[in-house]
Amino acid sequence: MQVLSEITGLSDKDCFHIVERHKSKFDYPLHSHRECELNFISNAAGVRRIIGDHIGTIGQYELVLIAGEGLEHMWEQGTCTSENIREITIHFSPDLFDTGILAKNQFESISKMFDQARQGVVFPQEAIMKVYAKLDTIANESNSFSQVLDCIWILHELSLFEVKKLATSAFAKAPRKSESHRVETIKDYIHTHYSEPLKLEELADLISMSPTSCSRFFRTHANRTITDYITDVRLGNAVRALVDTTESVSVICYNCGFNNLSNFNRIFKEKKGMTPRDFRQMYKKTKIII
Repeated sequence: MQVLSEITGLSDKDCFHIVERHKSKFDYPLHSHRECELNFISNAAGVRRIIGDHIGTIGQYELVLIAGEGLEHMWEQGTCTSENIREITIHFSPDLFDTGILAKNQFESISKMFDQARQGVVFPQEAIMKVYAKLDTIANESNSFSQVLDCIWILHELSLFEVKKLATSAFAKAPRKSESHRVETIKDYIHTHYSEPLKLEELADLISMSPTSCSRFFRTHANRTITDYITDVRLGNAVRALVDTTESVSVICYNCGFNNLSNFNRIFKEKKGMTPRDFRQMYKKTKIII
């Protein structure tokens, strides 16, 4: 089973493809595509956002960047009753900047933003207001070269803001950014052995530290505890199994390293806002099987 694979309007000879829509309903199914997508939505409070294993409700304004090839996403009606929804979608190839330009100092913040956007990112209100004037007119710009410059300006301005990642790295299969060698060692081991019991002592041995020092070191360099990281990796793999397989919830629970079904259900509901069974039903209802 696969999610609908969208063929966007971006041609091989264009840098960006920009579409503006005015509508009263979101009815496009869960889908994925190779192209990167910057999506702006206004006047649609209550619409439900689904990006990978993330589910959330949007406010009056929404701006999301998705740079993960094949990352499933959609917006659905939710509780929105607006009759005048505005949506501006900008697609561009992941190869557009693949000439070494992202390695240049002037593109450093954009490069970092793209790395984060492999999991999908949502921008804060102040970022939206910063680029709103350009977004407001970009679809109707008659000069295509000016459109390209405007798109690059928008990406640069957005890259200066803190963003919120949406899908978990385990679900999105996003490559992990190079970090401290010791942190990478621990993370690699967790991603390989998440289905097994993991003890702090064995992780500490990997980097020749005491358990206490290892715990402190990981938290300092990864900005989260080892326990939280293990939980997120296990949860991301569990959600992927819920979406891609027909295995029972209990089988998925134990296969992903959770040793207690009740605990798994509790953690899942805390993180996703619904039970694993409800998530599976909701997610599959949005799919079109091809």
